[in-house]
Amino acid sequence: MVAPRKSLGQHFLHDPAIIQRIVDCIAPQKGSEIIEIGPGMGALTGPLLETGARVQAVELDRRVLPTLESLAASTGRLNVHHADALRFDYASLYQGEPLRLVGNLPYQISSPLLFHLLKLTCPVQDMHFMLQQEVVDRMVAAPGNKQYGRLGIMLALHCRCELLMRVKPGAFRPPPKVNSAVVRLLPQVPDWSPKNPALYAQLVSAAFSARRKTILNALKSVQGHRIDAPCLTAAGIDPTLRPENLAAQDYARLADLLTAA
Repeated sequence: MVAPRKSLGQHFLHDPAIIQRIVDCIAPQKGSEIIEIGPGMGALTGPLLETGARVQAVELDRRVLPTLESLAASTGRLNVHHADALRFDYASLYQGEPLRLVGNLPYQISSPLLFHLLKLTCPVQDMHFMLQQEVVDRMVAAPGNKQYGRLGIMLALHCRCELLMRVKPGAFRPPPKVNSAVVRLLPQVPDWSPKNPALYAQLVSAAFSARRKTILNALKSVQGHRIDAPCLTAAGIDPTLRPENLAAQDYARLADLLTAA
C-alpha cells in the first residue's frame, strides 16, 4: 500500500459512504467522460467507472500509477495522464462535449488550480471538488458573512458555487487536521460582468487588503483612479460600508464607472 506523502498534500479518501455520496452528486451517465484530478489509489475512480463512465485521470505521483494502470487494463475505460495538475492541458481532452471535472484536491494548490481551470477556453459543464472546509465556506459565503472575501467575489465572475456536503477528517488516510467539504462549481458568465475584469480584480484586491476599513478608506486610489465618496455614491455604493458588505456586482459597477471616466 502506498503511504500518503505530506509533500504532495496527500490524504487518501477511504470512506465508502462519502465516496458514494460524491458519485451520487456527480451523477455520471453511462458513456459520459469524467476528468479526475489527483485520483491517488483510485478510491473514487473505481466507483465512477462502475457507473459506466469513462475517466481521464491526471496524477502526479508515480508511485500510484501501477494501481491506476491495472484498473485501466481491467476496465478499458480509464486513461491515466502522468502530469502536474497545475500545468496539465485539460482542453486537450475536449472532444465536443463540455468537460466534467472532479477530484480530491491537495489543499495547498486548491485556489491556484481553481483559477487555472476557470481559464479554460473549452466548454465546462461542472466541477465537483473536495477542498478544505474553510476554503469552501469562503467560496459560497454571502456578503456580510465573516467568510466572505476576495476568493468568493473573484469566483463569482466565472461560476456559481454550491456546498454539497461537509466531510470529517476520519474519512481520509491519514486524517487531515482540518474538516473538508465537497463543492460544485457551475461555470457561467453573469449579466453584470465588468467591462474591465483587470480593474475589477484590482478593486477587489485593494478592498480586502484593508477589509476592516470603510470602502471609502480602502479604495482611495486604484490604478491611477481617484475614488472618493461622490464616485462611490455614483456607483450605488454607500461609502461608509466595509468591503465585505458589498456584493460582487457592486465592485463590477464601480469598475465600469471608473473605466468610463
